[in-house]
Formats: sequence, structure tokens, C-alpha cells
Amino acid sequence: MAATVPGQMFSRPENDGHIMTSWERFLSGDETGSDALRRLIDDSWRRCYGASVDPARHRAPEPLGEHSLHSLRDECGELLTASAPVMASARDFLSETGTVMVLTDQSGTILNLEGDMSTRGAAENVHLLSGANWSELACGTNAIGTALAVGQPVQIHSAEHYCAGIKRWSCSATVIRDPYDGSILGVVDVSGLSASYSRHSLALVVATAGRIENRLAKIEMSIRCRLLEDCVDRLSSTSADGIIVFDRRGRAIKANGRATVVLADLGLGEAAVVSDGLASLSVSWKKGGELPDEVPEWMRREWLEPVILNGEHIGAVLTLPARRSGSGAGSSKAAPPVFSCDVAEKGAFERVVGESAALLQTVGRAQQLAKSRVPVLLLGETGVGKDVFARCIHESGATRDAPFVALNCGGFSRELLTSELFGYSEGSFTGARRGGMMGKIEAADGGTLFLDEIGEMPIDLQPHFLRVLEEGEVYRLGENKPRKVNFRLIAATNRDLRKEIQAGRFRMDLFYRVAVTSINIPSLREQAGDIPLLGEHYLQRLALQHGLEPRTLSPGAIEQLRQYAWPGNIREFRNVMENMLLTSRDRVLTEDDLPLDIRSVPAGATPDAPESPDDARNLTCLENAERDAILRAIKGCRGNMTAVARELGIAKSTVYVKLKRFGLESLVDDLRNYRQ
Repeated sequence: MAATVPGQMFSRPENDGHIMTSWERFLSGDETGSDALRRLIDDSWRRCYGASVDPARHRAPEPLGEHSLHSLRDECGELLTASAPVMASARDFLSETGTVMVLTDQSGTILNLEGDMSTRGAAENVHLLSGANWSELACGTNAIGTALAVGQPVQIHSAEHYCAGIKRWSCSATVIRDPYDGSILGVVDVSGLSASYSRHSLALVVATAGRIENRLAKIEMSIRCRLLEDCVDRLSSTSADGIIVFDRRGRAIKANGRATVVLADLGLGEAAVVSDGLASLSVSWKKGGELPDEVPEWMRREWLEPVILNGEHIGAVLTLPARRSGSGAGSSKAAPPVFSCDVAEKGAFERVVGESAALLQTVGRAQQLAKSRVPVLLLGETGVGKDVFARCIHESGATRDAPFVALNCGGFSRELLTSELFGYSEGSFTGARRGGMMGKIEAADGGTLFLDEIGEMPIDLQPHFLRVLEEGEVYRLGENKPRKVNFRLIAATNRDLRKEIQAGRFRMDLFYRVAVTSINIPSLREQAGDIPLLGEHYLQRLALQHGLEPRTLSPGAIEQLRQYAWPGNIREFRNVMENMLLTSRDRVLTEDDLPLDIRSVPAGATPDAPESPDDARNLTCLENAERDAILRAIKGCRGNMTAVARELGIAKSTVYVKLKRFGLESLVDDLRNYRQ
């Protein structure tokens, strides 16, 4: 039976009579062709006939039982999650249309169904229900089964169905594909009785499948970002071991530079891994398994380590041990990654003072990441030196001679931050500078843009900045013509951006663009062993700056400094050193030269301000948090109220009101006295 309209996607309802005649002839063995029949239908009928599908069938097979359906939905959880909002919207736009939207798995079994409730009764009669299978083998020619068979959008109208009991229906369907490997994950279908026939339903299912695939891609990208974020330490390590990261499906997605060499040492011949991409290298494991049941001959199971975050298996890391002297390749497990940072190798990082393991690990990682141009997110408490690390990364990179442009997102109102970032054209608003102004994004073209306190960026400004990162172009305020920009982004924050995302204050898509890699800078508490070295460094530097004789710290002063909690970190430490240097005439600075709030703190305790009778005990949780923030600002700014107001972003008069309310006035007086 040859079709005269090969590849025709749409059926013509007016040809139903001719199609029925063709169907009856086909079942009787007549091979005579018909102009009314499309090749799509002809091919499908032949598949059904060859598979002995009963043409008299009136409904799909019995649906799965509740337990089996629950297990199937659990296996297809990601597809259901991605499609949930799309399917939910079907309740609205399909209401009173006489149609339903159906989601199936890759075998054609229905997972979910939404739409016009008035059609549900007729749908139940043909088992168009959750758990029912609508493959061609089960139900003959139908949009769901035929779309799975051909892998393309199809529309099946009325008499074109193979089974007699389904010929009252019209349906349109297309497959949903995995965005990363193109495999078929399921089908989205719109079905209704023939009276509800509409050619537009095919466009609807194609658009719906596209939306679901986009959501699946975002889910996959989010999981990959989490995987790479968790593995960046090992990938960036200066260890001689080769590292390969596999995603949750067992596909190699990232390797370090040593992987090629180690694979060659293992006798694999031509390297399977290159520094910026991967050849076909994969392992496989069963769904729910953490490691594969079988591995290639050259690989040992103990080299593989599953990556599990929040109870979810998101991938695995393969550590390829380098050859060690006196042993064969892979004869021992790889040592944990250690970042090295010898003084002679520091380069731009020589301004980072300290020898603690935590700091050297951080510097080593920063040095490694400085070689690339990927965005870096610096994490750490206030005062740990995120700005210093940002400049060191810039000066250690390939664009060290290009501009380094810094901007604090927390230091401006929304309007000022917008103009500072994007710039503006002449006359774009009242008070605009003549000739306009170049924004910080443009100024950083070719170099590095450092955005401090990026967590403070207003939520409505974030999508505009995200577009700059994605498109590589910026629009000045008041202009319609984009300007091309190319810069390396380094961002910093002392906030937990994941919690900010949950609170709706930071966009997830922006987070994954700025946090491609991250560096957690240790607090001064975590490197207390570096305090003698830091003290010597700052005292020498400040003495030279102020034209004074060099000073040293006594053992007692060093011990007291070690016991202090340092809420203001390095910034606070520097201020304390300067205060001691300027207020003492002795060459050796002792405990008596320490500021009062440090001297009076018991070992290991965090200093608190004095409380008035109705102070903290009668404050709400919110007020206590506000009091703590003001207290930290006062100590960090050494009692300078102008600086405190600026750091907190409130009026100076408001600061004084808060001081009285929270009983902090005496602390300010003490700090001022010790600054004199």
C-alpha cells in the first residue's frame, strides 16, 4: 500500500471515509494504494499488522497497579518534576476544549494526565489513564505509540488509528528527548474526541515538549554545577595524580591536566583525555547505585569515589594514581590533594601573609584558577581580604596588564549601582553628566571586573547583569545600541548565596554563572598560628608608613591576640596593630598596649558590649540580630561612627539612636579612648 503524500504531517478529516475504506481493504489483504493515506499511516499499519496487533481492540491494556505505577513514577521523577508546571497549566488552557494532555515514559506508559474534565469519562472508556500503555504494540497506530516509533511529531486523526475502538479520537504527540544525549525520555500528547480536532494541537505539543526539555536541561546543568563545584579542589590540585569527573550517568565531563599523562603511563596508548574536553570515556552503573558493577580492565574500582550531596548521587571522581618510585602504577591509593604555595612561587600572592595550611591551600587554589578566565566567587567573612585575593588573581593571570575594575554592590542605592555598572548616555536622566559615562562593566573590557558583596545586588538588577554575562554585551542607560565587552568576573560575598536563593533574594541562574569556581578564604580564627607573622609584617609596614622605629610583640601580647575571636578578621587586626604602634613608645608591645576590648576578653570568648538592665534580655530575635550587626560594625570601624553608618547603609543619626537603644554607647567611648 503506497502513499502518495510521503511525510505529510497532518491528516485531512474530510478524507475519513476514504481512509476507512483503505483500512478495510488493508485488513482483507488488499495491497491497493489510496491517495487518502499518508506514508506515516501506511508504515504504521504495516508495523501493527506484522506485530499481530488486534485491529478490533477497543481500548488500551489494563493500567498498572498502584504499586507498580508508583515505582514507575519514582523512576521517572526527573521527567515528572520538569513537566509538572507545564502539565499543571494544561488544566487552564485545555479547559472546555474537549482535550487532555498526556505525559508518558519512553515505553508509552502514561505517567500523568491533565485537561478538560468533561473528556475524562470517554478517556477512561479507552483506558487513556495513568499506568496504561499506548505503544503501537499495545494500541496500534496512535499518536503516542507512533511518535515513539518514528521519533518525530505526529498527528493521528480519527480513522487513521489502527484499532477500531480508538477511531473516535484525534491526537497529536511528539517525543521528549534528553537535552544531553538525544535519547527519548517520553512523549507529550494532546488527545480528544474527533469533534475536538485542531491542527494547532500539534504545535502545542511541540512547544510543550520544548519547554520540558529546557527545564530538564536546567536541572542537569544545576546538578553538573554542583558536581564540579564539589570536585574543583581535586581538579585544581597540584598533585601528580590524574583526576576525571564522571556525571551521574557515567559520562566523563572534566579532567585535570595530569589525566592524559597518567593514562599513558597505564599503557592506554593515545591519550583519551585532553585538558579542555573528553573523548568517549564512560562507565555505567545501575539506577540508584553509587559505583558501577563492572569497570574497564585498566581501571580499579577503588579508584572511583561516588559524589553524594544531600543524599543524592550526582557523579563520581576517578583518581588515577601517578607512578611512584619503587612501585607500579596504581599500586597505592592517591594521596589527598594538597595545594602547594612556596614563597618563591607566590608571585602576585606575596602580599598574602601567612604559613598556615588553610591559607596555603587557599592561595594554591587561587593560583591555579588564576590561569583560566572562568568566573570565580570568593567566599569568606568580612575583613578576610577578598579584595586582596581578587587583585592577586588578576595580576597572576594572562590579562595582568589589562584593567582591574572594582565595585562594591552594597555601597550604592539601586539607581546609583545601575549607572555605575552599566553607564549612561547624555541626557538619559536629570543630572546625567554631559557626554554620558562609561560604566564599570565597559571599563573592565579586556581585564577583570571585581564585584564585592555581589549578594547585595538588587534582585531586579540581577537579570540585566546576567544578560551581560551570557551575551557579552552591555547597554548603557538611555541607549539602544549594545557595546561588546569581554572581561573576567571575580565576585565576592560574605553571605550564603544558596540561602539567599531560597529566600528569593538571589537568582539561581546568576549564581551558577558567577560561581563556576569558588574559593573559601579562611578567617583569622582559622589561621591563628599566623598571628606572630602577621604582627611582624604590619608593625614593620606601619612603622615605615608613620616614620616610627620598628616594634615587636611580646609573647604575652601574641598569646592574647591568639585568644581573641577577630570578628573583623585581617582588617580588624591591622587596625589593632596601628593603634598599638601609635599609642605606645616602647619597642616591645605588651598586653598592656592592647585595646581594652581585646585585653578584657577571656580566652576563647567573643567580646560583647556591656548590657544595660533592659538590653539584650528584652530584645526580639530580629533586634538581637540588628544589635550584633551594629556591634560588629563598631568594632570593625574602631568606633568611627561615620564609617559605621556607611558600612551599615543607614544615616549617622540613626546609628546614634540604635546605640542608645542597644546600650552600646560605653563601648564606643572605650574604643575612641584607645584610639587616642
